[in-house]
Amino acid sequence: MSAEPSVPPPQESGVDISDSALLRGITAEAPFAFAVFDVEGRFQRVNEAFTDLTGLPVDRHLGRLPEEFLPADLAAVMSGAVRRVVAEDRPVADGDVRTRLQDGETRYWSLVFFPARDDKRRLVGVGMFGSDVTERQRQEDELRRNEERYRSLVESQQQLVWITKPSGAVEEDAPQWRAVTGQGLEEYFAHGWLGAVHPDDRASTEEAWREALRGRTMFEWSYRVRTRASGYRYFEVRAVPIVRNGRVVEWVGANTDVTAQREAEEMRGRLTDQLGAAALRTARLQGATAMLAEALTVEQVVQVIIDVGRTALAADRSAVALLDADRGALRLINGGGIPDLQGISGDEIPLDHTNVLTMAVNSRRPVFAESPEHLRQQLADAGADESVIKAVLASDERAWVGLPLLAAGRALGALRFSFTRTQKISPEDGVFLEALAGQCALAVERATLFEREHSTAETLQRSLLPDRLPVVKGLMLAQRFRSGSRHVQVGGDWYDAFVLQDGRVAAVVGDVMGKGVKAAAGMGRIRNAVRALALTNPPPAAVLTGLDRVFEATEEEEQVTTLAYMIVEPGTGEGTLALAGHPPPLLVSPQGTPMLCDAEAGTPLGLPTSRRQFRFSVPPGHTAVLYSDGLVENRKRGLDAGLAELCSVVTEAPPEVVTNPHMLLDFLVDRMLAGYEQDDDVTVLAIHVPPTTKSD
Repeated sequence: MSAEPSVPPPQESGVDISDSALLRGITAEAPFAFAVFDVEGRFQRVNEAFTDLTGLPVDRHLGRLPEEFLPADLAAVMSGAVRRVVAEDRPVADGDVRTRLQDGETRYWSLVFFPARDDKRRLVGVGMFGSDVTERQRQEDELRRNEERYRSLVESQQQLVWITKPSGAVEEDAPQWRAVTGQGLEEYFAHGWLGAVHPDDRASTEEAWREALRGRTMFEWSYRVRTRASGYRYFEVRAVPIVRNGRVVEWVGANTDVTAQREAEEMRGRLTDQLGAAALRTARLQGATAMLAEALTVEQVVQVIIDVGRTALAADRSAVALLDADRGALRLINGGGIPDLQGISGDEIPLDHTNVLTMAVNSRRPVFAESPEHLRQQLADAGADESVIKAVLASDERAWVGLPLLAAGRALGALRFSFTRTQKISPEDGVFLEALAGQCALAVERATLFEREHSTAETLQRSLLPDRLPVVKGLMLAQRFRSGSRHVQVGGDWYDAFVLQDGRVAAVVGDVMGKGVKAAAGMGRIRNAVRALALTNPPPAAVLTGLDRVFEATEEEEQVTTLAYMIVEPGTGEGTLALAGHPPPLLVSPQGTPMLCDAEAGTPLGLPTSRRQFRFSVPPGHTAVLYSDGLVENRKRGLDAGLAELCSVVTEAPPEVVTNPHMLLDFLVDRMLAGYEQDDDVTVLAIHVPPTTKSD
């Protein structure tokens, strides 16, 4: 009989196990889950790690059966294992157990149950150790998924496999390869897989194969392979040497049919090219539309069309012709954009003279000629004389485009682009050109209407301004009017000066907001009303009150009109001023000192208000300046900044300028507009009272 161990086991009685501090410390800090059950399956002890398994605190376990509080599947595992240990008196490993924590995370545990005995080797309970194998389980799952993916990938590949000797010669049959290529067995053994390669690809493929054989390196190549059913198809090959004991014993190659992939790539390439071309055409059309939108006159529109023809179409020549329906002819706007026409002198082309422009206008359809032969046929079909055809084809032009300019179905003219090389015109190019012609037609129509209205409004505006200012002893009057119509339509700025019945002089500067004929006409009505109301010498405030009534009766509510009205006595310069929402007058001393009138600006005409007037004298030697807001205000300079700049400019004027009203107005206008784009009319009226002399 063997000797008893020198260290006796811990003394325990029944299931009331009294652990030592060391045992408690070990189980508390152990990285594994630990639990003790009595023989009936109730928890007697668990450590903190065990709570990771159940998700419950330690005190929720003690004295309770698993099925009383644990999920059914976990409780069944534990209770079943305990019963087996008690019944069979041996350890039980119950595999991996999956648990789900309260936060939804899934964990895996490996549990081992074993008998717990007292010092007399009697079974008094069941112990359990558990280790967290979640990471291992995840790795196994990932490995299994990878294996399944790899297996699916391999099974889905339809590869043709062949094997050769170290020298590259065939030594085994490849039935699958021969079934696809149609090679006979004898042919395959004689020429191998190279025998099915396209003749144009054979030399380069064989050279690359020989290089791989010599260097014992992987062989990767692509080529066309003859197939039994569908001609040649694209294949990619990868062959690797099988090396044993430092020697190549054979080569194993696998061919993959990549025809669909290659065709898809080619299709993507073609689509990319087409989409790129479409995007380029769209960008060019948008650019042309933006430039045409900024062109106000026909001349500006024509210049844009020429620029677009040169940049967007790479045309060597561009021409624009507008239709004169009354004369039955086209009028060339830019004669340099078209070679001399046979039998045509000047810039007028009769519609019965057959050429690219007239064919486009007469047919209301585009004319595309990609080569001289193509144009010859079209000219002949249209009935052109042989001399005309020869003259056209004698130039260096080799391709032509004629586009009708149509607005609401009405022909306005035509565009002509020509090239000194043949030019392929695709359907997409045709759509782009027709869209371009449509934008050009709208721009031409808009520019024509603008020029017509601009001319009418400018004539009206000029006719409503006085031809000359009155000449009055003891007073000098000067005016400057600079139209902003270079970029916009004419506006409603105006000035006037006239002698009243009592000899005093009335001076007025007004501004009818808006552009075009409407603004000019409104200006004329207000100007005439001022003269009528001032006829009997009423004070300025009364004149403005009368204008308010006239405005309400004749003008629209949204029409804003401002006005400065002043009466001054010649010689003394004594004066009275009334303002209707207008900028304050400027008084300039003989020494060049500026002073802005601080009179109340009031409201524009037509708004209910009590009109006021103020004393505003022009002492001898001084100059009063009435002006419209175009002098001091623009898109980059506000009114307050403009008024400050106006005063600053006055201080810079030389003495000879300050004392001469004509020179003073030129100086002010030039300096105030310098560095700014003029976007409004500028109207300035000066009232200068000459200094008194001894003789006076």
